[in-house]
Amino acid sequence: MTHHLKSRDIIALGFMTFALFVGAGNIIFPPMVGLQAGEHVWTAALGFLVTAVGLPVLTIVAIARVGGGIDSLSSPIGRRAGIFLATVCYLAVGPLFATPRTTTVSFEVGIAPLTGMGEMPLFIYSLVYFALVIGISLYPGKLLDTVGHVLAPVKIIALLILAAGAVLWPAGGLSSATEAYQNTSFSNGFVNGYLTMDTLASLVFGIVIVNAARSRGVTESRLLTRYTIWAGLIAGIGLTIIYLALFHLGSDSANLVEQSANGAAILHAYVAHTFGGAGSFFLAALIFLACLVTAVGLTCACAEFFSQYLPLSYRSLVFILGLFSMVVSNLGLSHLIQISIPVLTAIYPPCIALVVLSFTRPWWNNSSRVIAPAMLISLLFGMIDGVKASAIGGILPGWAAKLPLADQGLAWLLPTVAMVIISAIWDKAAGRQVTSTAH
Repeated sequence: MTHHLKSRDIIALGFMTFALFVGAGNIIFPPMVGLQAGEHVWTAALGFLVTAVGLPVLTIVAIARVGGGIDSLSSPIGRRAGIFLATVCYLAVGPLFATPRTTTVSFEVGIAPLTGMGEMPLFIYSLVYFALVIGISLYPGKLLDTVGHVLAPVKIIALLILAAGAVLWPAGGLSSATEAYQNTSFSNGFVNGYLTMDTLASLVFGIVIVNAARSRGVTESRLLTRYTIWAGLIAGIGLTIIYLALFHLGSDSANLVEQSANGAAILHAYVAHTFGGAGSFFLAALIFLACLVTAVGLTCACAEFFSQYLPLSYRSLVFILGLFSMVVSNLGLSHLIQISIPVLTAIYPPCIALVVLSFTRPWWNNSSRVIAPAMLISLLFGMIDGVKASAIGGILPGWAAKLPLADQGLAWLLPTVAMVIISAIWDKAAGRQVTSTAH
C-alpha cells in the first residue's frame, strides 16, 4: 500500500525544512547587508536572495530529482571526487563552521549582554547547548515530530513577530551605502548570500527531508520527490519573507549602531530600542531556538553521512561531532567568520555549477564530459577568489585582480560558462562512444 502524506504533514515538512535553514547566518547577515547597502539595499537584497534562497531551493529540487543524496547528484564527476565533494560540504556546514557558528551567535545575542564576552561563560554555555543538540540528534526518526510539529512553529511565530516589528516600527535613519555597495551592490549581495551556507546545507539536508518523509511510511520515489520539492518551496517562501524584513531592519538602523557592526549587534540594538528589556529576552530565546534546530539538523545529517564511510555507529558520531563542534565554537564568532569566508568563497562555485548543470544532464551524450570540467574550472577560479578574500590575498599575482568580475568576487563565473560551451561542443562531437565512468 502506498502511503501519502496528509496536508498537515506536508506543511510540517515544509516548516521543518524552513526551521533547519534559519540558523545563525540567516539571521545575522541580512541586517548587516541592509546596513552597509543603505539606499541600494533592495539591489543588494536581490543578489542575496539569488544565492540564499533561489540556489538552496534549486538544490533541494535537484537532490529530490536524483533520489535525495549528494552522492547521486555528484555521480557525473565520479565516485571518489563525489565523496570528496560531499565530505568537504558536510564538514563545512557541520563541525568546522556552521554548527559551531550557531553556538557563538546565540551566545553573543542572548547570553553575552548579561555575562560579558568572557571565555568561561561561552564555554559553560556551549556545554549546555551541545548537551541539548546531542540529546535531540540521537533520535533522528522523531525529527518531524520534535522539529516539524513543535519547535519549527514556535520558531516561525517568533521570527514573524521580529519581521512585523521591523516593518511596522523601523528604528529610523536610512544608512548611506558603503563604497563597496555604491558600485556593485548586486554582486556584493550575491557573494554575501554564500555566508548563509544554505546551498551547501541543501546538499546536506536533502537526505534529512527525504528520511523525514520516509518516517511517515512514504516509500514511492515519485512521492518522495514531490514532497521534498513542496518542502523546499515552502521553506523558500518563508526565507524570502524573513530576509526582506531583516534587510529593512538593517537599512533603518543607522542611528543605532556603527556601520561596521556585525549582524548580532544590529539585531540586539534594534530589539532593545524597539521592545526594551523584554525584547532582549525575546530575541535571546528566538536566536537560541533558531540556532538549536539548525545545529540538530546538521548534526543528524553529518552523522548519517559519515556513518556510511567510517567504522563508527550513528550514535557514536553524534557524540563525536557534537563535542568537536563545541570545541570549535569556543574560538568565538568573529574568528569563525574570518576563517569561513575564504573557504566558502572557494567551494561555493563548484557546488553552484553542479546544481545548475544537474538539470541539463538529459541534454548530453555523457554528462561527465560537461559537468566535471565545468566544476574543475569553477573550483580553480573560486580558489583565486577565496585567496583574495583571505588575510593572504597579497600573494596573488597582478593578473588575478584583472580577471573579469574579480572585483566583485565572481572571477569564476565567465571561465565556467566558457568551459560549459567548450565541453558541450566536445560532447556533441564525440557522441556516445565513451560511457560515463561514474557508478
